[in-house]
Amino acid sequence: MTTMTQTSARFREFKMPDVGEGLTEAEILKWFVQPGDTVTDGQVVCEVETAKAAVELPIPFDGVVHELRFAEGTTVDVGEVIITVDVAPGSEGAPAPAAAAPAQEPVEAAPAEEPKGRTPVLVGYGVAESSTKRRPRKGAAPEAAAVAAAVQAELNGHGSAAPVVDAPPVGRPLAKPPVRKLAKDLGIDLATVVPTGKDGIITREDVHAAAAPVAAAAAVAPEAAEPVAVSVPETPATVGSARETRIPVKGVRKAIAQAMVGSAFTAPHVTEFVTVDVTRTMKLVAELKEDKEMAGVRVNPLLIIAKALLVAIRRNPEVNAAWDEANQEIVQKHYVNLGIAAATPRGLIVPNIKDAHDKTLPQLAAALGELVATARDGKTSPAAMAGGTVTITNVGVFGVDTGTPILNPGESAILAVGAIKLQPWVHKGKVKPRQVTTLALSFDHRLVDGELGSKVLADVAAILEQPKRLITWA
Repeated sequence: MTTMTQTSARFREFKMPDVGEGLTEAEILKWFVQPGDTVTDGQVVCEVETAKAAVELPIPFDGVVHELRFAEGTTVDVGEVIITVDVAPGSEGAPAPAAAAPAQEPVEAAPAEEPKGRTPVLVGYGVAESSTKRRPRKGAAPEAAAVAAAVQAELNGHGSAAPVVDAPPVGRPLAKPPVRKLAKDLGIDLATVVPTGKDGIITREDVHAAAAPVAAAAAVAPEAAEPVAVSVPETPATVGSARETRIPVKGVRKAIAQAMVGSAFTAPHVTEFVTVDVTRTMKLVAELKEDKEMAGVRVNPLLIIAKALLVAIRRNPEVNAAWDEANQEIVQKHYVNLGIAAATPRGLIVPNIKDAHDKTLPQLAAALGELVATARDGKTSPAAMAGGTVTITNVGVFGVDTGTPILNPGESAILAVGAIKLQPWVHKGKVKPRQVTTLALSFDHRLVDGELGSKVLADVAAILEQPKRLITWA
C-alpha cells in the first residue's frame, strides 16, 4: 500500500486510501496510535468506516508518529492526509508533534513520489486521472479576502455578532460533491459560505463553520489572501433533548438507506408467500448435528434452506440474473454468490458466499459459519459484500412470521424465512402438531415473471417438506 507523500526526506504523509470500490470518503472510527508512538511497516494505525464496512488501515513505512490530522468521528475525503510520520527521528529542527486536530484542513505538501497521473488506492494505484484540469477562477482569492475582511470588521464592531456577507462570490461556488451534499443536508447556501481552500474552493470545514453558532465565525482567519485552515468543534455523535435524539446518517446506515431507496424505486418488486411444513427438515438438522461428516461446523435450519434455494436455482437458472439498464440486457449468471443478510451493530449488511453453487453441504456450513462470525465481529470486507446474485434474510430469528423483503441492489431475488413454530397442521388426513414456517420470495418483475418466481418458491418449499429431494433433484 503506497498511499503517502513525502514532505521532506524526514517526514512522510499517509493519505486516506480508496478501498477500490469507488468510495469518496470514510469516517475515522478509532486511532490506535498517538503522536510520539513508534510505528512499523504494516502496523495498523487506525480503523475507518466506509459506506460499506469497517476497515483497518496499516501504515506502509517505519517511523515515529508526528501528527494525527483528524480526530475520531471525523469524515475524511479519500486522498486527504490523515497522519504524518517522522521517518528519521532524532534529527535537528523537528517541529513538536501535534495532537489530533478535529477536522482540520491538511497543509499543502510537496508533490508525492508517486506514478504520475495516478490516484493512490488501498493497494497499488488506481486509474489515471483525467487530463482535463480545472482552470482557477479569476478573482477567487480577492473575493475571499473581501468577504473575510467584511466578517472581521463586523466582529470587531459588534463583538459576537453574526457575520454579514455583502457580496457573495460571483458564479457557482466551487466545492467537491461530498461538500455540496453536506451543505444541502445542513441547509446551507454555498453562495454565502466563505471559501478557505486553494483557488477559492469551499471545504467541509467552511460549511461546518457556516452552520455552527456565532462562535464558529470567529474561527475564520482575517488573512484570506492565502488559503487558511478553519478549526471547528468536533460534532457530537448524537444531538438531541430529553424528548428526541438526532443521529447523523453516515457510513453503513447511509449506504443502506441509499441502496434500499434505489432498489425500491428502480426494480418493480413482486412478493409471493407460501406456508410449509418443515418437520422433516428439523429432523434432518438434528441428525446432521450428530453426523461425523459435519463435525466442527454449525448445523441449523438456515443451512438446509440455503441448500434448498441453490437446488431451486439450478432447476430454474433464469431466476439467477441481473438487469443491465445501460445496455438494456438481462445478464444471466452461471454462478451463485449467495448473500446472507446479517444484522450488526453498524446496521444491516449482506455479505455473500462466493460460488455457493459448487459447495458441498459441509463446505456450505463452514462458509455460513465464517460469514456470520466475521459479520458479528464487524470485520466484513467490502469485497465480501460485492457481487451477490440472490439473498436469504432470516427474519424468523426475531420471532417474525414473514415479511416483504427489498431486493439487494443488482440482484434478482431475495428469500425471507419466517419463524419456525409448532402449529396444528393437517398431516396424512389428521390434525397434528407440526413445525411450520412461512417463506416469502421477492423478485424483480422486469426479468422474473410470476411463473418463474412461483416455481422457485414452490421448489424451495417442496425440498423443505421432503428433504430427500436434495438428493433426487441434485
